[in-house]
Amino acid sequence: MVVKMKSWLETCCYAVLLIGLHACGSASGNPTPAEEEVTGLSKIDSAKFAHHAKPVFDSSASSILARKQVPILCYHQIRPYKPGDSPTAKAYIVPPDIFRDQMKALHDSGFQTILPDQLLQYLYTGQDLPEKSVLISFDDGCDEQFDITREILDPYKMKAAYFIMTVAINRPNYMRAEQIKALSDDGHTIGLHTWDHHNVKKYVGDEWVKQIEKPKANLEKITGKPVTHFAYPFGLWNPEAIPELKKRGIQSAFILSTGRDENDPLYTIRRIIVPGTWSGTQLLTRMKSGF
Repeated sequence: MVVKMKSWLETCCYAVLLIGLHACGSASGNPTPAEEEVTGLSKIDSAKFAHHAKPVFDSSASSILARKQVPILCYHQIRPYKPGDSPTAKAYIVPPDIFRDQMKALHDSGFQTILPDQLLQYLYTGQDLPEKSVLISFDDGCDEQFDITREILDPYKMKAAYFIMTVAINRPNYMRAEQIKALSDDGHTIGLHTWDHHNVKKYVGDEWVKQIEKPKANLEKITGKPVTHFAYPFGLWNPEAIPELKKRGIQSAFILSTGRDENDPLYTIRRIIVPGTWSGTQLLTRMKSGF
């Protein structure tokens, strides 16, 4: 029997921005999926589990790594192809009709969407999830993501996670602050995708404040909720980044389809980029083989 869970947490530099504008416009400036797929437990605040005299679960890194992985899908743009779209750009674009077919396939196959809080609880405690769980995520905050949610996800009662690059909020081709808040109010998760999509591996000194602390506070002001989930730009990370994320209140971080860190798997949770060349049936097949 499926056990339903209650959430236990309260839910590029201007030049780099141009890459982001391509991501939500033509996407021609983005890395290829292969470049993006470069490689991920920190102890969750014990107060979250203060009602236990002693932990009744195994939260070791090895136990987390041993749990069955939940399919996590990563999308960027949901729009028709344009004549100027390069092959690289098309790797990040899913035409709306294809996206609709993919979501219908998930729904008709009995998949239920979960959110990062639920995933984190499952990974940390082993608490049951629906047998067919999937996490849908969107990067960057392109404006069509709001419309596609209303048109396709909402009728299926699907929820998703949106990792926002905050420099672009209220800019052309990106979501407005009120749209981000509306998604949050509707039960979707708002996560952080840095300030301007700068490579996390290159942060030094105050860049952690610029790229993580201030953008996180901005999103929390917009949504009125804690922001505790993070997606690395390009999927790139290094071990030195994890302590910086932890001390700034980030409880999980998402990479792409490379290997997880053996010591901090909650900060290297795998996703796959879904291209616009997969039918709904092909998506189901890739989910099965990839996770």
